[in-house]
Amino acid sequence: MQTKTYKDLIVWQKGMELVKEVYCLAKLMPKMETYILISQMLRAAISIVSNIAEGYKRNHRNEFRQFLGLANGSAGELETQILIAKEEYKQIDFSRAESLVIEVQKILHSMILKMQS
Repeated sequence: MQTKTYKDLIVWQKGMELVKEVYCLAKLMPKMETYILISQMLRAAISIVSNIAEGYKRNHRNEFRQFLGLANGSAGELETQILIAKEEYKQIDFSRAESLVIEVQKILHSMILKMQS
């Protein structure tokens, strides 16, 4: 299937699920984390889908690949933040966010590799 918009990309759709999940988790975390970990997690999650969208809208394959790399970097950042939060707030279930971010990273990695050849 030919994609007509970045919204057709599975990686963008999974990224949007991840953003929603991070918003849900943010509501469960203590208020003291609002400007610390919550802010960082939301920025990283939003950065993933934003970079995918911006890269797709660029006119060149190389630019798209570069933005996918940025999205992948943000995914690594978010994964780290989830691991920190998971360790600090054991009563909160971070498993869905953790599995989504890993899935997004795998898809991004695969897309980047395919675009290099």
